[in-house]
Amino acid sequence: MTAPSFKTAFIVGAGTGLSASLARVLRAAGLNVALAARNVRKLDELAAETGALAITADAADPASVAEAFAEVDTRLGPPDFVVYNASGRVRGPLIDLDPAEVHGSLEVSAYGGFLVAQHAARRMLARGSGAIFFTGASASVKGYPQSAPFAMGKFALRGLAQSMARELAPRGIHVAHFVIDGGIRGAARPGPADVEDSLLDPDAIARTYLHVLRQDRSAWTWEIELRPWVERF
Repeated sequence: MTAPSFKTAFIVGAGTGLSASLARVLRAAGLNVALAARNVRKLDELAAETGALAITADAADPASVAEAFAEVDTRLGPPDFVVYNASGRVRGPLIDLDPAEVHGSLEVSAYGGFLVAQHAARRMLARGSGAIFFTGASASVKGYPQSAPFAMGKFALRGLAQSMARELAPRGIHVAHFVIDGGIRGAARPGPADVEDSLLDPDAIARTYLHVLRQDRSAWTWEIELRPWVERF
């Protein structure tokens, strides 16, 4: 069986880092692109560059997610490739963490992933094909000190992806989870000049997403880990 073709990508939790690289790579591959973020103004330059549809949305709000998908449906057609790239992070000693802030972090990192995946899956099941990808982190598989909320959310997101992959792959939907195990290079974080390739190149990550998207169904992966050589396994 040959790999399916894709027409419309919807990236939720978009910004100027990895999701911007994804938008450029997917647009170059011929897909229409929609971007969603709570602060949509930060996407103005990227939307102009890629011709992407920029939508204001709160991934943790059921009504907001429903409205965002409805807008994509109307303006670009139902998305056949959805990427959940949003996450919430609260740091600090466990005993000092604000429960309300922890709750908010979990809503964005995990509950939002569920909401977005549910809307995506409903559309894809009706068509019998599609792909839903989740951006994870080192914290998806190993908890770090003073970072419990982030680990909780990312562990939950990984569990969601694994469960979905088993449920939806037999029905033609490719679900994949990406463990980004390391820092991502960017304008505000160029990395040390004397330690080459110590940070992940966002364009290289985006190309890996595209490679997984194009996999033949006979050899789909549900999870892949990406890390620079400086990271310890």
